[in-house]
Amino acid sequence: MNNVNSNIIENTKKFVKQKLEKAEAGHDYWHILRVLKLSEKIAEKEGGNMLIIKLGALLHDIADAKFHNGDETIGPQIARKFLSEQQVSEDDIEHIVKIIENISFKNSLEGQQFTSLELQIIQDADRLDAIGAIGIARAFIYGGYKNNPIYDPELKPNLKMDKETYKKGNTTTINHFYEKLLKLKDMMNTPTGKQIAEDRHRFMLQFLEQFYKEWNI
Repeated sequence: MNNVNSNIIENTKKFVKQKLEKAEAGHDYWHILRVLKLSEKIAEKEGGNMLIIKLGALLHDIADAKFHNGDETIGPQIARKFLSEQQVSEDDIEHIVKIIENISFKNSLEGQQFTSLELQIIQDADRLDAIGAIGIARAFIYGGYKNNPIYDPELKPNLKMDKETYKKGNTTTINHFYEKLLKLKDMMNTPTGKQIAEDRHRFMLQFLEQFYKEWNI
């Protein structure tokens, strides 16, 4: 990566860190850095345009819609403005904006409108950060943020949610495992993503087994 691109990456890291300074802990700058690192790890095996992968990973949650009254236009707008100021090419900006618009799980519920290798890599990285030990921690952080119950045996998971139902988030944190987290292993795009997901998926199953043992004691 040349010096110009390296400077753009560093500027983007600073920008994102500042923008997410007060973000909910499961979607903060540390989440961004984990997704960036996972994206780089996957790209080592799968290829792809590294500038787009790094910028897409850094900007994918710059304004997550669930923290902005469901408005899915804010993140792409912020990213487009910032990247234009960094003099990123229009083609690359358009690609990165499409990644931001199409990366989320909820949008996949109604059929993804765009795909590319770079999106597939970042999407895998983002989904990997939602499962395993860190994924469990993030699920309970967000559940607490929404004041959702940990578990309600009488409230069964909704396994056939559409996008609008999912966005409302009226669920328990344990149900969220069945409604999203346990589905992600089979939604991985790349061979590398699938391989990493196996161990994290297995850990979530072990956690749930222990959870039910303690709940039903």
